[in-house]
Amino acid sequence: MPSMLSRVRRHGPLFLDAHGGQVMLRGVNLGGDSKVPYPHGGTQFPGDFADHRDVSFIGRPFPIEEADEHLGRIAHWGFNTLRLLTTWEAVEHAGPGIYDAAYLDYFAEVARKAGEHGLYLFVDFHQDVWSRMSGGDGAPGWTFEAVGLDFTRFDAADAAHVMQARYDYASGERRQAAYPQMSWGSNYRLPANGVMWTLFWAGRRVTPNFAIGGENVQDFLQGHYLGAVDQVARRLADMPHVLGFDTLNEPSLGWVGQPIAYRHLAPSAENPERPRIGPALAPLDAMAMARGMTVTVPLLTRDASGAAVPTGTRTFNANQVSIWREGAECPFEAAGLYRIDDGRAVAAGSDTLAAIDPTEDVYRPFYHKVADTIRRHQPDWSLFAEMDVFAHVAGRRFPADLPDRTVNASHWYDMGMLYLKRFDPADHRDAATGAAERGLEAIGARYRRQLDSFAEESATFADGGAPTLIGEFGIPYDLSEGEPYDAWARGERDVWGQHEAALSLMYDAMDALGLHSTQWNYTASNRNDLRIGDGWNQEDLSIFSRDQQDDPADANAGGRAIAGFSRPYVRRAQGRLGAVRFDRGTGVFRAEWRADADIGGATDLYVPAHAYPDGFVVRFEGVPADLDPRPDAQRVQVRAHASGPAWMEIAPAR
Repeated sequence: MPSMLSRVRRHGPLFLDAHGGQVMLRGVNLGGDSKVPYPHGGTQFPGDFADHRDVSFIGRPFPIEEADEHLGRIAHWGFNTLRLLTTWEAVEHAGPGIYDAAYLDYFAEVARKAGEHGLYLFVDFHQDVWSRMSGGDGAPGWTFEAVGLDFTRFDAADAAHVMQARYDYASGERRQAAYPQMSWGSNYRLPANGVMWTLFWAGRRVTPNFAIGGENVQDFLQGHYLGAVDQVARRLADMPHVLGFDTLNEPSLGWVGQPIAYRHLAPSAENPERPRIGPALAPLDAMAMARGMTVTVPLLTRDASGAAVPTGTRTFNANQVSIWREGAECPFEAAGLYRIDDGRAVAAGSDTLAAIDPTEDVYRPFYHKVADTIRRHQPDWSLFAEMDVFAHVAGRRFPADLPDRTVNASHWYDMGMLYLKRFDPADHRDAATGAAERGLEAIGARYRRQLDSFAEESATFADGGAPTLIGEFGIPYDLSEGEPYDAWARGERDVWGQHEAALSLMYDAMDALGLHSTQWNYTASNRNDLRIGDGWNQEDLSIFSRDQQDDPADANAGGRAIAGFSRPYVRRAQGRLGAVRFDRGTGVFRAEWRADADIGGATDLYVPAHAYPDGFVVRFEGVPADLDPRPDAQRVQVRAHASGPAWMEIAPAR
């Protein structure tokens, strides 16, 4: 059955359908385990990646025979959009230019079935810290081999922090000191990540003589990434419910824009960003480590105010293991960025890395390349653009010269809750500033301020501004060392109070600002196990778990904190949407819009049955209109017969 959805396009700051109606995109990422091969590629399984060319991602996000179950549940909870994950590795794992046709057919079928369930989607080529072999996901293993790196040496050289290398799978301990929770992000600073991203973004400028198959390493790597994007785009081009493509999930900059010998220990006029806890590695330190040298650097820890300050040192690569393959030389040394003097790495020549502007020299040309690639197949597609995870905090903004129909698809999290896996409104802290927060109101006000800064930037985009779609946000469900799971196992069911409160604050802020969103995430294989979670580096942010599914006949079974994310909203307005607000405590939802009778179709509101178990009442004021409540379908529709202001309230039946 083909999709019944009409194509939606970006028009200035709005998403409009074919009739001119305003569409609000509220969605979820599908899914967290799509980062890893099926069925045993998750990080809960030991492995050494020796089979990286022979893996398959067919079955991610779920086996196709389960598609209707999962997509139906997602739609039932009111989502109308998917950020549908794939990876470069999933498409081109076997080798350069060897595409997995069976996987591409499978992925296209998942996309097609999403349309059958009334779900729009945009494609996310996902990555974290480059690749599975460097502690994350994304790029194929052969990319390391192509540039001369041996990923089997990464752990011995401290060049990457990889769960499969650090975690004791024979131990019964779920949390382990050798692989602390949320520690995968430390790879941003380590050599494997730095080498690959620097070559990907700036190989022509930094290593101009480094060629693979006759082309510069930058062109080789970017060309193959774009080739994988092209393979997916050509298969989805005729699906009207596909909105477009993400540029690349949370790309790292590697060492681009950094002075080669600079260790960031405190904010300065040149670098006002607050330093992060952990080792203060300069690019030169990481290059020396990769070459097989032992390096000792300052170590930052958090003080009482929450600031990161130097408190000691850490030594890396004590075994002096080089990660360069036999016969391969460090391309940065070959290009004259540094030299070895008396057993030490010393900066040499001009500081090419520091002279590169991430915004103009990296993101601007890359966005245009991705847009050109996808629009060869569908000119109407939107480009969902994002930068590195530290860009917004560091004050870096999107380039002025963006492709047409670019959407601000930045990510946002409560970083304190995400990394510490705790949410106590009586004792909360803003991880970005270290400021203490007391109470839900204070936390919610900060959420709104932070999210509003994304909306303010979107307003500066060309052609009247752009929509803001928060491509990722969410909460860890394993708060407090998984205490809710233990409670669930004891037979308790009211275990999601903290989670619902946190999610409600996030959606309240986005409602107030008129933002679109895709929550992270829905993982079909999620388990209530601190070792497993979403099947990737012990993250556990899935809104669904089989372990919660005590009644398969119940559409809500398996859902986690449903009341926090499945809430009333205006899916489509016959006109232009104004203020909306939902009070979770009273169950009252209010929406204002300016109806336009010249626009076909109706204003369509999602009204979840779980929020109104005894039914709901509707109050409407404004222009003459037909009111069509459909409780069984979880919706209310309003067809205006005249243009002008309209106002609606939905409240629980008394």
